[in-house]
Amino acid sequence: MPNDTKDTDFRPAAPELNQVQRRAVGELLRVAPVADDLAARFAEAGFSLALVGGSVRDALLGRLGNDLDFTTDARPEDVLRIVRPWADAVWDVGIAFGTVGCRKRVPEAQDGRDFQLEITTYRSEAYDRTSRKPEVAYGDSLDEDLRRRDFTVNAMAVALPRKEFIDPHDGLSDLARRVLRTPGTPEESFSDDPLRMMRAARFAAQLDFAVAEPVQAAMRAMAERIDIVSAERVRDELNKLLLSEHPREGITLLVDSGIADRVLPEIPALRLERDEHHRHKDVYEHSLTVLEQAIGLEKEGPDLVLRLAALLHDIGKPRTRRFESDGRVSFHHHEVVGAKMTKQRMTRLKYPNDMVRDVARLVELHLRFHGYGTGEWTDSAVRRYVRDAGPLLPRLHKLTRSDCTTRNRRKALALSQAYDSLEERIERLREQEELEAIRPDLDGNEIMTALGVGPGPEVGRAYRYLLELRIEQGPLGREAAEAALRTWWSAQK
Repeated sequence: MPNDTKDTDFRPAAPELNQVQRRAVGELLRVAPVADDLAARFAEAGFSLALVGGSVRDALLGRLGNDLDFTTDARPEDVLRIVRPWADAVWDVGIAFGTVGCRKRVPEAQDGRDFQLEITTYRSEAYDRTSRKPEVAYGDSLDEDLRRRDFTVNAMAVALPRKEFIDPHDGLSDLARRVLRTPGTPEESFSDDPLRMMRAARFAAQLDFAVAEPVQAAMRAMAERIDIVSAERVRDELNKLLLSEHPREGITLLVDSGIADRVLPEIPALRLERDEHHRHKDVYEHSLTVLEQAIGLEKEGPDLVLRLAALLHDIGKPRTRRFESDGRVSFHHHEVVGAKMTKQRMTRLKYPNDMVRDVARLVELHLRFHGYGTGEWTDSAVRRYVRDAGPLLPRLHKLTRSDCTTRNRRKALALSQAYDSLEERIERLREQEELEAIRPDLDGNEIMTALGVGPGPEVGRAYRYLLELRIEQGPLGREAAEAALRTWWSAQK
């Protein structure tokens, strides 16, 4: 099918280039040293090469980075033969799917940084009903390769080295309209790879694009197909969505399409029904707002642990909801239940153990501050707050502040001022004591010397006693700690 953008040449002198294409010129010129050099090597070996997919899309959006995607008619073994003498590093972990990765530093590039390249053989892939991995078949043409791509905005290419823009599915128009469509029917695309349904949500969040209604309809009809995708691939796609600029858009699409019911069912479960007799805050909308507010407090880039904790902090509420006799709704101990549910879900999604631990801990602690009131906590309570949070304290500060979504300005101001007060007290104690590393005044060896005992469980019990004493009373000094320890030891005997 002819396309009026197919033969457009990306050269600065071309007067017919529109604004979007002109923006891409600078991006392509920036990566030209590495792209042209690589294309020349493929041409010399008798193969073609094209910049493709997200790299072309991002070039047109003016946001092309140093991670570049290429496609070629060369088979993987030929790609390896071409790039090994040229690249600074080569990896073949994706070679079973036709992808070879490499790293190349090009001093003459405008920014002089390393380029991360992925070169994939023309291919088509599809799932069967029982497989968790795609069956890869190599293709013979660029048009065929573009036809099997997920969305039209990712089905554009720039043939190298002549820099011919190829757009057989009118992806440029969809990019200009900020809409996601599939090159063929959505049903065919999602049958090829059901993870593309989650990618639609991710791109909606990442690029702030609308998802065409036929695509949404197919997602609703085919949601169960996501079950055959591995937990690792689902997790990675979810992470990309959460780390995007507009995660609410993607999460909403996953929930409305029914896909979240299958990959993260705790989130749609937050849409608790309300009636005229049992009114309470919309927990689902509240959680999305907390996520957005937590993002607003990030100062050093996206924080996946914080964002997961913000999204999941109230997932224990559906299981703990109770209707009280006075008409109120309670969620007693939902933070404890939610922490357990967080561990279970994140473990099923194959998150690293340390991340599971950290997110669950934040969920468990997110209500602790609400016992602070107007500053009634003792110094020992503040010390416990710091000790229990440990290295997660900066994230807990952000999560707790984000958890205030009340529209009552007076109440919101009071909560903010109360937390300001708590942070000020933490800082004052930090100046006086080593809050981040609260330890007893005596170590294990000193405890054994003071009590005249050798290694054993008694030493551990004594250590825990001194730690509690340290939290309750602050630093005691060695002599006072020894005296207290001996008194405790006598009582134990």
